[in-house]
Amino acid sequence: QVQLVESGGGLVQPGGSLRLSCAASGSIFSIRVMGWYRQAPGKQRELVAVITTGAGSTNYADSVKGRFTISRDSAKNTVLLQMNSLKPEDTAVYYCKASGLLPDSWGQGTQVTVSS
Repeated sequence: QVQLVESGGGLVQPGGSLRLSCAASGSIFSIRVMGWYRQAPGKQRELVAVITTGAGSTNYADSVKGRFTISRDSAKNTVLLQMNSLKPEDTAVYYCKASGLLPDSWGQGTQVTVSS
């Protein structure tokens, strides 16, 4: 089993930046892909960015390309999401997800609010 704990959410003005962190523990060896997803009120959960644990390949939603960057710190079993040039439409609960040899694991989510 994999446990995930997110941190770093908060309130930021449009154009501002936030960095989210997801710390993984448990069966780390089983993880092949880690990603960030978000869910806004009344909307379905959507993919934001993913990164593979092997080659470090990344993929982004079109809506965040050029503004968000996903990265990993293998030594700390942590995945980061650097979010720049934030927009009000980025407001959502952001969730971390781990996929691989075991059933998918999700974190508890962290709220990001972009508002003036």
